[in-house]
Amino acid sequence: MRPLDIPSASFAEFDDLNAILAAGGARFESRTVGEVRAGTHSFPIITAAIGSNDPEAPAIGFFGGVHGLERIGTQLILDYMRALLRRLEWDELLHEQLRSVRLVFMPIVNPGGMWAQTRSNPNGVDLMRNAPQSAEGRVPFLAGGQRIGAWLPWYRGPAQGSLELESAALLDVVKQELMTRPLSLALDCHSGYGWGDSIWFPYARTKQQMPHLPEMYQLKTMFEQAYPHHGYAFEPQSHQYLLHGDLWDCAYDQTPAPNVFLPMTLELGSWRWIRKNPSQIFSRLGMFNPIKAHRVERVLRRHANFLDFLTRAAFASNRWLPKGDVRKQILERAMEHWQRKSSR
Repeated sequence: MRPLDIPSASFAEFDDLNAILAAGGARFESRTVGEVRAGTHSFPIITAAIGSNDPEAPAIGFFGGVHGLERIGTQLILDYMRALLRRLEWDELLHEQLRSVRLVFMPIVNPGGMWAQTRSNPNGVDLMRNAPQSAEGRVPFLAGGQRIGAWLPWYRGPAQGSLELESAALLDVVKQELMTRPLSLALDCHSGYGWGDSIWFPYARTKQQMPHLPEMYQLKTMFEQAYPHHGYAFEPQSHQYLLHGDLWDCAYDQTPAPNVFLPMTLELGSWRWIRKNPSQIFSRLGMFNPIKAHRVERVLRRHANFLDFLTRAAFASNRWLPKGDVRKQILERAMEHWQRKSSR
């Protein structure tokens, strides 16, 4: 797919990120973890962190913009960062949480694709198909990841090639900031699949259950008890489809024992936005994002609760992480729950 000719050397989300970091001053520890070229322009890949510097403290990573067309996920993370700054002016509980928890933000993983309004990065590679592992089973044609060529969507990159710069940067941030800790979580915000919103977790490459299924089930249960009307489908991604090269499968499998790393993908279902405003299907961005301002505001309001829940759960991890015989019991309930869901 040929990128659109966009004259500006920037885009709204990139400017918004820089404005938030400028407003935050020394509160955010920001750094550049890579730099990509798109057309004649160059964009840094920026991370920002806030909270505890204790390497044993639990941490949460918030990621967005892996697919350049899915801007609403980036906007959700930026809105949460902005809200944190405002709350820090008065919220003593938030200050207490940040003394024990570290928050890491990477809201624009693929700045070249977001600038060019393409799903892929400037090399035509779908970053969420770019990790080296292949699926253990049948994947959807093309959409599960293909190596025919970059002229088709969902291109994985060459079979013998190295990771794309953006993919490597994301995995490096996960390795340095998350998976080395006793407990860490990650939330990667996407959009575009389905009528409803979903929270997916590994695996995407296999129908086998992840080793930390009890911990994920406990997290799901706590969220449903706190927000019983949340409306998410909370399940392994393999319940929907398998795919090659998922970055979160790759990161999860590289996490050293006995550390617990729980990566999740928040998939915002865009078909509902299209149903309410059918004309937006003729817009490249409209297929993956709400267009009308009131719908954008509704999305930002609706999902902030889950981001805040993850922060609170990390802070209180000693109260809910299952151990011993309790963990075995929760594993049985988790297996029964998701096996029943997958058989429907």
